[in-house]
Amino acid sequence: MITLIIEDEKPAARLLQRKLEKLDVKVETMLHSVEESIEWFENNPHPDLIFLDIQLSDGLSFEIFEKIDIKSAIIFTTAYDEYALKAFKLNSIDYLLKPIDEDDLETAVSKFKTRIPKAAETSNLQLDFEQIRQMLSNPFEKTYKKRFTVKIGQHLKVITTEEIECFFSENKGTYIHTYENRDYLIDSTLEILEQELDKKDFFRVSRKFIVPLKAIKEIQVYTNSRLKVILPSYKEDEVIVSREKVQDFKAWLG
Repeated sequence: MITLIIEDEKPAARLLQRKLEKLDVKVETMLHSVEESIEWFENNPHPDLIFLDIQLSDGLSFEIFEKIDIKSAIIFTTAYDEYALKAFKLNSIDYLLKPIDEDDLETAVSKFKTRIPKAAETSNLQLDFEQIRQMLSNPFEKTYKKRFTVKIGQHLKVITTEEIECFFSENKGTYIHTYENRDYLIDSTLEILEQELDKKDFFRVSRKFIVPLKAIKEIQVYTNSRLKVILPSYKEDEVIVSREKVQDFKAWLG
């Protein structure tokens, strides 16, 4: 089975690849933009299955299908809400809501395998892409989380993203660290936060930290081809950009 991932966030693409490998699904290629995908499809045999993100760095992935007559089966990976996803259900297109749950991924792969003989029929779905595009237009544009509510004793405190110096995980908990040098436990995970935060402003530098661009005070070369990020007040632990994320981090910095 030939499988392809089209996802503009390279760390997310690699994470999905690792999850698929656990299911004995080998990913042959990963593409990251509409332009790159069109060029690839023009010069390569089409895969059996595509995991397709909707919003790519240079436009909606549907633009690929306006140029290429794709015969592959498609499983959408998307951060759009359940209401918008009614379009996918109506058109019998499988989808995975980000952050992707491993059980949901396994179910989707199993569903595809039972439909392999019908894979060629998926090209007929192109007729419905415009309907889906309309469902995902302005009323359903991606919005990012701008504030968090935390509990302090018997009180609630609202913290805006402008106040946040970093997010970090510790002892199975996830915390906000503010410029005031205070830590607040939140009911979330770094995986969920990756999808909720604007990727232009926040980057997950490692399994433990997500940092905002505006909070980076200094970047130092560190051991084993890694980088060390200096923040204004966080001193509890070293904020290290993991080696596999260094190139993406540099690209994010611009």
